[in-house]
Amino acid sequence: MIKKINILLIALFVGFSAMADNVRFIMEGPEIVGIGDQFRLGFTLNEKGTDLQLPDLSNFDVLMGPSTSQSSSIQIINGKTTQSTSFSYIFVLRAKKEGKFTIRPASIKVDGKIYESNSLEIQVAKGQPQQSASQQNQQNQAEAEASPTGNISKDNLFVKLNLDKTNVSKGEQIIATVKLYLSQNVPLSGFDEVKLPSYEGFWTKEIDVPQQVNFTREVYNGKIYQIGVLKKTILFPQQTGAIRIDPFEITCLVRQRVGQQRGFFDDFFDNYRVVKAKVVSDPITVNVKDLPNQPANFSGAVGSFSFSGELDKNNIKSNEAVTLKLTVKGSGNLTLINPPKIELPEDFETYEPKTSNQITANDNGLSGSITFEYLFIPRFAGNFTIEPVKFVFFNPATRQYETRSTEAFKISVEKGTDDPNASVVSSYSKQDVKMIGKDIRFIKQNKSKLKPKGSSFYGTLEFYAIYLLSLIAFAIVFVLNRKKIKESANIALVRNKQANKVALKRLKAAAGFLKNNQAEKFYESVIKALWGYLSDKLSIPVAELNRERASSTLSAKGIDQEVINELMKIIDDCEFARYAPAAFSGTMKEIYDGAAKVMGIFEKQIK
Repeated sequence: MIKKINILLIALFVGFSAMADNVRFIMEGPEIVGIGDQFRLGFTLNEKGTDLQLPDLSNFDVLMGPSTSQSSSIQIINGKTTQSTSFSYIFVLRAKKEGKFTIRPASIKVDGKIYESNSLEIQVAKGQPQQSASQQNQQNQAEAEASPTGNISKDNLFVKLNLDKTNVSKGEQIIATVKLYLSQNVPLSGFDEVKLPSYEGFWTKEIDVPQQVNFTREVYNGKIYQIGVLKKTILFPQQTGAIRIDPFEITCLVRQRVGQQRGFFDDFFDNYRVVKAKVVSDPITVNVKDLPNQPANFSGAVGSFSFSGELDKNNIKSNEAVTLKLTVKGSGNLTLINPPKIELPEDFETYEPKTSNQITANDNGLSGSITFEYLFIPRFAGNFTIEPVKFVFFNPATRQYETRSTEAFKISVEKGTDDPNASVVSSYSKQDVKMIGKDIRFIKQNKSKLKPKGSSFYGTLEFYAIYLLSLIAFAIVFVLNRKKIKESANIALVRNKQANKVALKRLKAAAGFLKNNQAEKFYESVIKALWGYLSDKLSIPVAELNRERASSTLSAKGIDQEVINELMKIIDDCEFARYAPAAFSGTMKEIYDGAAKVMGIFEKQIK
């Protein structure tokens, strides 16, 4: 009886301890605020508590609080009902000075026991000066008049190409991030033209980013900006020295209010216009060092890797295939690694290795695994050993070469049923197969047609018929060849005739992307098809082709302005869909049909 009571007491104690351990007291607030900005500091508790003790808030003005609230939720899962209650305490604070401040944990009492919350770090930066509505309207009007083409101040709108490092070794991976910085008073509505850097001298791998640009608040040079990531790329330098990365260019569409004076109806009807603001990043130079004293068995791997190998079987019969798998795992230039060299015993028939990989590209770089499969066939019976396979790579963190090695592989080969010569000593070298018994030509036994002595084909009816047909065929070939030479001399005519064929081929690729719902590749393919078609049809190099020249040339060739406007709208829609999906409301099917329709009109009207 006493034993049962002790067990019950222990169970109750454990139960109460578990309940106590389930108490959660959390402090929440923004990571970045501006001087003078008001923000909420909240505390959440999943049990009813008393005697809330705040930490030191002397770096902030407490404008209001605490505002308390209680909420309950009930969940029914598989017939089991659970209920939870949450208690909230909200304070409104205002930042007084610039700096980075740590708010220490607050404390509260639950069932006589004191619990502490987490700590919180808040960065206070220079905020935007507060302006009245009339002052803001005057500022917008001044910017609109001073910058009719959208030359907004570089402090309010700019783009940067950020590299996680600029001094690297050859083959070492670099994370390149293109970020757009917006001041809080710049109303961005979309994007127009984008020119990506070429990354010459690098092997590249794209990192997937959301098509919809998500902006977050960050502090740059002591000022708060809305920052959106436009593109992320992993770079692997393939040459040494100073490599220059060209600037990233993008044209932003910004809404600006227009109006000379503010009247009564301006409170109800705001007059805005959209201006184009072209922003260009600064060029960046990457210093690439060569790899020092490369070992003879270096496979070109740069990064941090592990290495392993395995045979699919160790006991086989002669003339049976064996597979040796070598796997490299880690982070680095996985796709650029050459297959390791293996030393096989003599009389092993070998084949080229097969390569497969499972690689992911993310913010940490290129990582995953790459596998090399070696297939070989032992031709004779015996016990064989494959020497350990070594894998050498360069580790940029230590600036040294590191070696990983497998164990030796033992193979026992028995005599196979299809190997009558298995007892032959394996030291004999292989020779090419020789065909024996086929060096004597037998007398033909079939009947042959004999000709009278002194007869000749010359002067017969068949001779003159063949001669005449040869002359006619020569004349036809001569005329057709002259016509082809004349047409080939007119390069513009040739390109014009091929334009529709090339454009339809490119649209065929876009149709494949449309079917597989690959939006970004679809829009890129449509744009390339349109510009390539116009370049061939109008005989204008792509490098010299732009909107203005294309429009004027099409007008000169008699194309209706409505068709030209439809072409430009398709190009704009593709750009919006790629870089500002929120500003595009159409569908891929509409874009595809529109592009095919426009090219069909051009094909009929442009000769």
